[in-house]
Amino acid sequence: MTRLTTYAEAALAILVALIWIAPLLFAFWAAFHNVSDAINFNLTAPWTMENFATAWDGAPWLRYFLNTFLLVTIVLIGQFILCTLAGFAFAQIEIPYKDTLFLLVLLQLFILPEVLIVENYAMAARLGLLDSILGIGAPYMASAFGIFLMRQTFRSVPKELDEAARVEGCSTLGVLWRVFVPAARPTYLAYALVSVSTHWNNFLWPLIVTNSDTTRPLTVGLSIFAAPENGVNISVISAATVMTIAPLLILFLIFQRRFVQAFLRAGIK
Repeated sequence: MTRLTTYAEAALAILVALIWIAPLLFAFWAAFHNVSDAINFNLTAPWTMENFATAWDGAPWLRYFLNTFLLVTIVLIGQFILCTLAGFAFAQIEIPYKDTLFLLVLLQLFILPEVLIVENYAMAARLGLLDSILGIGAPYMASAFGIFLMRQTFRSVPKELDEAARVEGCSTLGVLWRVFVPAARPTYLAYALVSVSTHWNNFLWPLIVTNSDTTRPLTVGLSIFAAPENGVNISVISAATVMTIAPLLILFLIFQRRFVQAFLRAGIK
């Protein structure tokens, strides 16, 4: 009975994985075939790169890639700085009502980002950040998840290391930089994966706050490229989709072992 249950769980896991990856497999198949062969699943049809050439000529993809790279980089740097300082304060510094303040920070996890779009847009307009990379990334730099993750990691650092660094003359920021940050490297790597993948694929907020190709990230550019008024060619759209997700897939395939180890060491379940 136990063996049967194990087989059933494995079969169910494989079925769920196939259902989840099926759209990606179809996009990959359609990207390398013309429309009729892609829809009819003609296995003997020749493969072609023409769809990628057509998609590449249809939009300023280099600009979109650059905008997306700048966006995820700016957001990640801001999150590392703010989450590190806040997590260290909540973990190691005695301040009044610390636990209450931390609970208020965690409340952000229960608020959908879409609920704050109107207020974020109004704030971006007042600060003059509309249609800018900074305007897209600013609302996400203070991450409750990142603060929670850093706090839990810093609390696990042995107190003896903190005391030894202070005996050697390190200031509070010196202790943070020389003791706590190196100890949290696996957590930083795991969080970087979550942050980059999230903001690489973010769509709704960038769509609202951007108005031009000079600031649009890949997701918004792809949606405009695939708009019905531009003509619907499933093979060309699939080629554009593969180009959009390819960097993340390649990075994951190259560093998958380090990513998995980082998640395990960081305690993310």
